[in-house]
Amino acid sequence: MTLYYDATDLKCKDKRGAIGEDTELGLVLFSDGEKCSVVFRTDDNRFFTFEGEKRGERFEFSIVGLKKGLYFYLFYLDGKEIGRSSDGFARFGGSEFRLTVVEKGYEYPSSFKGGIIYQIFPDRFCRAEGYGDQTGKRMKKWGDTPDYLPNPMGKITNDDFFGGNFKGIEEKLDYLSSLGVTIVYLNPIVKAKSNHRYDTGDYMKFDALLGSDEDFKRLIKEAEKRGICVIFDGVFNHVGDDSVYFNKYGNYNSVGAYQSENSPYHDWFSFENFPDKYRCWWGIDVLPSLNRGQKEFEELVVGNGGVLDRYFSLGVKGVRLDVVDELSDGFIKKINDKVKSFGKENLVIGEVWEDATDKIAYGERKRYFSDGELESVMNYPLKSGIISYILSGNAKEIYEITKSQIENYPSEVLSQLMNVLGTHDTPRILTYLGKRGNLKSERKDMIDEKLSDEEYSFAVKALKCATLLQYTLYGIPSIYYGDEIGMQGNKDPFNRFCFQPENGNSEILNWYSFLGDIRKKLDCFSIDDNTTDLFYRRGVFGFSRRGKKSSLTVVINCGEREDLVLNEEAVEITKNVNLSKISLDTYDFAIFYKGEHDFV
Repeated sequence: MTLYYDATDLKCKDKRGAIGEDTELGLVLFSDGEKCSVVFRTDDNRFFTFEGEKRGERFEFSIVGLKKGLYFYLFYLDGKEIGRSSDGFARFGGSEFRLTVVEKGYEYPSSFKGGIIYQIFPDRFCRAEGYGDQTGKRMKKWGDTPDYLPNPMGKITNDDFFGGNFKGIEEKLDYLSSLGVTIVYLNPIVKAKSNHRYDTGDYMKFDALLGSDEDFKRLIKEAEKRGICVIFDGVFNHVGDDSVYFNKYGNYNSVGAYQSENSPYHDWFSFENFPDKYRCWWGIDVLPSLNRGQKEFEELVVGNGGVLDRYFSLGVKGVRLDVVDELSDGFIKKINDKVKSFGKENLVIGEVWEDATDKIAYGERKRYFSDGELESVMNYPLKSGIISYILSGNAKEIYEITKSQIENYPSEVLSQLMNVLGTHDTPRILTYLGKRGNLKSERKDMIDEKLSDEEYSFAVKALKCATLLQYTLYGIPSIYYGDEIGMQGNKDPFNRFCFQPENGNSEILNWYSFLGDIRKKLDCFSIDDNTTDLFYRRGVFGFSRRGKKSSLTVVINCGEREDLVLNEEAVEITKNVNLSKISLDTYDFAIFYKGEHDFV
C-alpha cells in the first residue's frame, strides 16, 4: 500500500506551521487505500473527525471550525491508525501529529526578521571610565578572574563587579554594527546586589554602577542611529532578598515582607515559617519567589507608571521574559498587551528551554502562541540539535528538530526564534565544542580548563559549522558577547569573563562578520516560511532559503567525506566558483547563492 504525508510539504498541508483560528485547512494523504478519516483531539479529549474525499490515489480533507489551542491528530486508513515517524513522515502506528491554532487576527512584529541579536552581560562587556557610581560595590580590575569559590559560609555571593556600563556599550555600537547586529539584548540592568542582577532590588531604578536614566536614553538614541534597537531582561518571577520588597537586611527605606507580616509586600511571597523559611527560586534563599497571580505585583509591572511603562518610555523595543514558564498565562498576556500599547512592532521573547508549542508547566498546557502571549522564544532545542550533530556526525537529529519546528511553530514566530549557541547560563560554545562536551563539573577545576592546541583547532572548525547553521536556518542568530572573538570558559562565572577584543581570534571574528554580511544583504532571511528542501544523508545536512531577490542553499558535512551532485550549476560563495558537483570533507561546508550580490 502506498502512503505519504508530510506536514511540512505544501502538497500535503496547504499551510505550514500553525494556522489562525477558524481558518480552513486543506490536508492530503497520498494512498491507494479505500477509506480514510482524520481525527483531531484536544488536551481535554474532545474529538473532531473529518472524512477524506478519495481522488485517485489521494484523500483530500477540508478542516474547518478549529478554535485556538493545541490539537493532536491521527489518520485512520482502512481501519489502521497512521501517525508520525520521528522524521516527520506518515507511517502505520507512530506518534500523533500536532497543530497549533493561534488567536484570530494576531499581528506579529516584522521589523526584527533578518536581523542579528547580540546578548550583553552588562558588568563584563565594556567599561567607560568616569561613568557609573561605584559606591557600595566591591570592584575588581578589568580582565581579572571573577570570584568562583564559595565564601567561608559556603555561599557564592556574586558581589564582585568589574564596572561595565551604559556608556561602555555606547562606545561599542560601531563595532556591533560591523557585525550586522540589529538588536542588543541586555541582561538585567536594575538596581541589585549581585553582578548578574537577577536579584532585583528595585525595578524602578537602574543599577547606579551602569549609569543614569540619561546615560541609558543616550545609548538608545545612539543605537537607533545605527539601526540597532535594545531589548531588556524582564525578571518577574522572583526578586532579591536585599530589595525594597523583601528587605531582609534593612538596606531599603521600606517595610519589606521579611520585616513584618503587615508589610504591603507580605502577600507577594509565601512563608512556611515567618520570616526565615520562605519559597524561593530553585531553593536559592537570596531569590525569594513571587506568588503567581499576585495582583499588586502584576500592577507594578503592567500598570500605569509601572515597570514596562518606564522601560518602553525610555525607548526599548522589546522584553525577554526570564523563566517565563513560571509566570501565569494571564500575566504574560497582560505583559504582551502593555508592550503592544507602545507599538505593534515591539517584541516579547520568552525563556523556554523546550519546544514551546506543547510546553506543560504547573500541570497546565502553556498558551504562548495560541493566546498571543509570546512572539519568540530562546531556541534551546535547535542549539542542542546543532551541537549534537556537530559532535556526533549524525545528521538525522538536526534534520528531525528543524523539521518539527517548521511543522509546529507559527511561521511568523519561526522566523524570529532566538537562535542561541551560548548564553550566560551555558558554557562558552568554543569550549564546549573543543572539549566535545566533556567539561569539568567542579568550579575549582574549571579555572585551568583551557583548550589545548589540538582542541582549539578542532573547535574553530566545528564552530564555523555550528554558526553557519545558527545564521542561515530560520530564526534570528543570537551572539553571546565574546563568542565572536573566541572567548573560552565553562559555566558561570567562567562564561562571564570581561570582554577583551585585543585578545580575540581574528579568524573567528572575520567569520562572524562574513555571516553577518550574508544576512544583511539577502532578503531570503526576512521572509516567513521559506526554509525548504531539508535533507540529510549520513553526516550531511542541507536546506535552502528563498527570497524574491536571492536564494541560498547550505550544505554541511560533519561525517566522513561525501561527494554530492547538484541539480544545476551554482556559485559557491566561499570559493567563488561555479559547481555542478562538490566533495565535502569532515567539517566542511558549501554555501550556494543566486542573486545580485558579490561576497568575495
